[in-house]
Amino acid sequence: MSGHDQPSGKPAWITWVALALMTTSSVASLRPSPTMAVYGLACVLLYLIPAVVFLLPTSLVSAELASGWSGGVYNWVARGISKPAGFLAVWCQFAMTIFYYPSLLGYVASTLAYVFNPALASSGVWTAAVIMVAYWSGVWVSSRGTKGVAGLASGGLIIGTLVPGALLVVLGIVFLGQGNASAAPMTADHLLPAWAGLASLVLIVNNFLSYSGMEMNAVHVSFLRKPGREFPRAMFLAMALVLVIFILPALAISWVVPGEELSLTAGVMQAFDAVFAKFGWQVLTPVIGIMLVAASLGGMLTWLAGPSKGLLLISRQEGYLPPFLQKLNKHGVQQNILVVQGLVTTGIALMYAFIPDVSSAYWIFSVITTQVYLIMYLLMFVAAVRLRRKDPDHPRGFRAPMLTTLCVVGFVASFAALLVGFIPPSQFGSGGTGTYVLIVAAGALGLGIVVPLLFYKLRKPSWQQQEEEVTS
Repeated sequence: MSGHDQPSGKPAWITWVALALMTTSSVASLRPSPTMAVYGLACVLLYLIPAVVFLLPTSLVSAELASGWSGGVYNWVARGISKPAGFLAVWCQFAMTIFYYPSLLGYVASTLAYVFNPALASSGVWTAAVIMVAYWSGVWVSSRGTKGVAGLASGGLIIGTLVPGALLVVLGIVFLGQGNASAAPMTADHLLPAWAGLASLVLIVNNFLSYSGMEMNAVHVSFLRKPGREFPRAMFLAMALVLVIFILPALAISWVVPGEELSLTAGVMQAFDAVFAKFGWQVLTPVIGIMLVAASLGGMLTWLAGPSKGLLLISRQEGYLPPFLQKLNKHGVQQNILVVQGLVTTGIALMYAFIPDVSSAYWIFSVITTQVYLIMYLLMFVAAVRLRRKDPDHPRGFRAPMLTTLCVVGFVASFAALLVGFIPPSQFGSGGTGTYVLIVAAGALGLGIVVPLLFYKLRKPSWQQQEEEVTS
């Protein structure tokens, strides 16, 4: 979803409210609600902490960078640190999607199971089949250069997030209004999460990924009439909407469904099923399932084209990827990158079929996704501080207040989250701590550091495309 689609000549202005809604649609979802519902009233705090130490710094810092330098995260980090660091940043932004799709589509599989047969939700074979069919269908749609993918995503926000989320909250309130006791205690002494050692911190880490993606929308800052004033407004409105979408449905689930009955992947549907059962409305469960799937698939399509496009452009200019991965099809889409990514996604999908506990597999992929993405954020915060020092007079449409403080807070929070990701969550049933740490470390280091390093070391001058080929 690039902000550079405007026709030449008169700029296509967007309002700050429109930007806030676009940002909300790319960040907010009902997916994490059941995971957080386990914590009852404490989920409020578990969402607010990452919002203050991560969402706020990433939003404001990326806004300054986007309003001063086009070209996204590669250009910011390349100018602030170095070109190899820029490649690492754009690679991590792309690589996180490799594990993001299996976890997103794993959720789609368990949601669809409730439309056909809820018992399928815990079947690895079913999950693997859905992941493969959905991903390759997405590649087929994207490779045709289909216009209107962004429309699918914003439609998905309303159909698959706002409507079901509001329904969940209203039914939750009605449930309490009928005199039923809340499944989770709602008293002030439950505001703080029960401390289960370091494992409690792991859930906060997953919330960091819930908030990621703000830097993608910072590219639109130049389309505001008064970016200095309007961008912070858009970000604060988006933050408020995102918090409401995350917190209220999670609370509603915790009122109706006891925590020990929630599964990490099937949670949303399970919650709807349990809520509808209280009202004798279970006939609506499949309808909600289809709405949630529509939202997830719309979101997948917007993510499918974005990060790989960024990686492709940089690789053609600097020769970072072999020519095979730089090829475009007749619609100008980086089909080979999507296909190779699809082969990896298929491999991961098959692992779902063989790992007995689907919930644990889903969790591990979510954590690896977070680890890889956090590397990109660490680089972005360092680059922002260095650019402010190296190039203080460079024109910026928006200057983040207390930039250094924001970057330090964001960097420390991201680094802490990176370390915490190596601790198994309390719900992680199968295998010992050692196995968990090994899998996560291998996934994060291999995908986030080793692979881009190999591409960088093995690159040849012939991999670089001529300037006119790049722009054509």
